[in-house]
Amino acid sequence: MPTTSEMSLPLEWEDDERMNFMFSEFKENRDVNTTDWDSKMDFWTALIFRSCRQCGSVLVNLQDLNRTFQRKEKTPLGLSTVLQTMARCGTIQRESEFAASVDCGWVSWSVGMLLVKPLKWTFSTLLGSKRVPLEESFVVIDLVKEKAAELLKVYQSSEFSSCSIVSFQELCTLFSDICADESTLCMALLQLQKDKQVIVSLHEGEKIVKFCQPGQERVSPVSDVDVGIYQLQHSEKLLGERVQKLSLEADRCKEEARILLREGKKSQALRCLRSRKRVEKRADSLFAKLETIRGILDRIAESQNDKMVMQAYQAGVAALRLSLKDVSVERAESLVDQIQELCDTQDEVNQTISSGVTAADEDMDELEKELKALLDEPEADVNPPDLPAFPTDGRGLSGEQILSPLPAVPHSHLNTTTDVLEEELNRLTLSETVFPQRRVTSPEKRLEAAQ
Repeated sequence: MPTTSEMSLPLEWEDDERMNFMFSEFKENRDVNTTDWDSKMDFWTALIFRSCRQCGSVLVNLQDLNRTFQRKEKTPLGLSTVLQTMARCGTIQRESEFAASVDCGWVSWSVGMLLVKPLKWTFSTLLGSKRVPLEESFVVIDLVKEKAAELLKVYQSSEFSSCSIVSFQELCTLFSDICADESTLCMALLQLQKDKQVIVSLHEGEKIVKFCQPGQERVSPVSDVDVGIYQLQHSEKLLGERVQKLSLEADRCKEEARILLREGKKSQALRCLRSRKRVEKRADSLFAKLETIRGILDRIAESQNDKMVMQAYQAGVAALRLSLKDVSVERAESLVDQIQELCDTQDEVNQTISSGVTAADEDMDELEKELKALLDEPEADVNPPDLPAFPTDGRGLSGEQILSPLPAVPHSHLNTTTDVLEEELNRLTLSETVFPQRRVTSPEKRLEAAQ
């Protein structure tokens, strides 16, 4: 783990008074002062997470933590309590118990740094103990999950993504930039196996890892076909390296022959050319075998594609059969006939509605013609009755003078006909329209108008 000089620390790390409190031992009873107890626990928990992320590790132990968080030659006294509390909350877990929680024989997978001890020292013993062994390793659960997801993402974007099985040594090289050590890689692979994304097996003493392929929710067990493909891919890689090496050796022999020929050592140059011929012959033979292996791998890949297509065909046939379960030709014909009848009915309704609208349009045309005829008729010449001029000299008028121009009040019996009344009404309306300024509602208003 990094030292305090190599990692970013909180600002309060430089506060001596605050750090004296943080470096002191925890109270045995948290209820004495829960605020101080919780603040100290949160401080060291966050600092442990930050330290692990910066160094790329998912494992912690008390010995490394004491060495990492030394300050002015002082070591924190409460880290043992911090680890116990984190374990009780499920934030961390013993390395051996984490490995034992994964099935498929990971417990028996000896990786050197992955030490799976007998579970005599149980987790309850850990929680009940006041001391934590200095070298006992704990797995930070959240960090190992993050590291596992990162490993899977790197694999899927690497050149090994086309290979379902990869050797452990190749994975160490592939993940060297994101895993601080081999133990971190083992813990991440444990988490991936726990998530059913990888499975680890042994083949001729070599650890191999099979990854879940695209389109699969979980990895399938290692089969003989997988092992055969892995062997072919491994042989292809070895033959390719040997062919490349022989090609370089042939070029070297050719260059030596040229140099010897310039120096006049013709016999030695001929020996170099003979060596070059032999090397090229071996390279051609290996290259032919390499091409054969590549052809077999291509056929296997093609057969896998054919298998996938056949499975898709089978799924499609099953789905189509299920979807057509209640469908028949007779039922389809009946539905088509019903649709045709409904369409005919709709056409008849539309035709009826359209015919009604046409009749209304014809009536409207007749009304338009009649209105045009009325506009073309000559207007009747209606002259307003002669009214006496009002004086403009400002003299006042009597009531009789104002009312004298008006027609006399009729004294006969009101038994006039409707035609007479309508004619009188038209005459009055026309008079008001032509001379609106002469309408006076009372003698007083008529007098004001005359003045």
